[in-house]
Amino acid sequence: MKKNLEENTYTAYEDVDRLELEKDIDAIKENMAPVGEEDFQHLLKLERWGKRFTYSGLGLIVLLTVIEFSFTALSSSVFWLLAIFSALLISMGNVSRWANTTHPILHGGYEKVPNIPQRYTKKYFAKGPRRYIDWLDWIKPDAWSYEHNIMHHYHLGEDEDPDNVERNLQWLIQSKTPMWLRYVIVYSFASTWKYTYYAPNTLRILANKKLKEEHKKEITDFEMNPRTKGGLELWMEYLLPYALLKFVVFPALFLPLGLQAVFTAFIIMVIAEFFANLHSFLVIVPNHSAEDIYMFSEPSQSQGEFYLRQIMGSVNYNTGSDAIDFAHGFLNYQIEHHLFPNMPLSYYQKMQPIVKEICKKHNLEYRQESVFKRMLMTIDLMVGKTKLLRIEGV
Repeated sequence: MKKNLEENTYTAYEDVDRLELEKDIDAIKENMAPVGEEDFQHLLKLERWGKRFTYSGLGLIVLLTVIEFSFTALSSSVFWLLAIFSALLISMGNVSRWANTTHPILHGGYEKVPNIPQRYTKKYFAKGPRRYIDWLDWIKPDAWSYEHNIMHHYHLGEDEDPDNVERNLQWLIQSKTPMWLRYVIVYSFASTWKYTYYAPNTLRILANKKLKEEHKKEITDFEMNPRTKGGLELWMEYLLPYALLKFVVFPALFLPLGLQAVFTAFIIMVIAEFFANLHSFLVIVPNHSAEDIYMFSEPSQSQGEFYLRQIMGSVNYNTGSDAIDFAHGFLNYQIEHHLFPNMPLSYYQKMQPIVKEICKKHNLEYRQESVFKRMLMTIDLMVGKTKLLRIEGV
């Protein structure tokens, strides 16, 4: 039954006119200008910003180690203030490389740009040896593309969705762990989640794709033990390439300046990784996780219903200038992104007011709040204090 907006209530899931919603959403893309050079230049600008953060942070490491080597007097507090600032710069570049560059490219957001360089297409970006140039991280690009671009995007809120936070944390929610300790565990997890969760989970999901095709039993748990086949692949192809380059090879470059310089570079890189995990956790996890977000018991039955689920199962953060959006990794346009995952980032800024109007027309809630508020709501969900809303088959 349709209720009144003045009462702060919205049209019930089963009452939404899916066909009309489908027409309205499809009309957005049809009325947008073709993807072109301007959209590609917007990507290049964001890429430059991310690189500047990275290079500035690395340059500050060099400066600090040179100061140490030259025995120039520098107070401990000033030194560590600069060291932490360096780590923050590197962290921002790390998150930007994933969210502002890799994410839209691997979705194919710029495929239709005329004469685009091949390295900016999903066929070539981060493939083979280019992984070390384009996007070297704890996560293997092919595994993340399948886990995120296919399984998450087209099964949002369903049992097949690998990123369902409530389901993935049942081991904690169903445990007898005291509530205060649950919060400690979740906050600790946030600082390591790229390599303790995302890397092994993407490997598991990709491995299950092949097992499912062969009609074999799928893997339900992460394989971290290097003595197992999956565990060995995780360490050799996911974790070690990134860890060795970041925490062994890079610090070793400072050996001519002495062991103290090597140690300084290593510590700053570890701190930067800590910040990058927290930052990426902050902007990624709350997009589909809180007590006002929906889960669905069955797959969608139409394109209109698919669109409806992307709206009801997603939340935006505050939006505005390129600087604000850059800091959020453009994940603050999650509703628009889930409606049109293969669009350039610049499109989401243009689409947002139109999507808002369509939600208003259909009396659908368009969720948009501070990322910090959504993070607190997500943590309450993760510890079992709240639950996702559920819609059974209708």
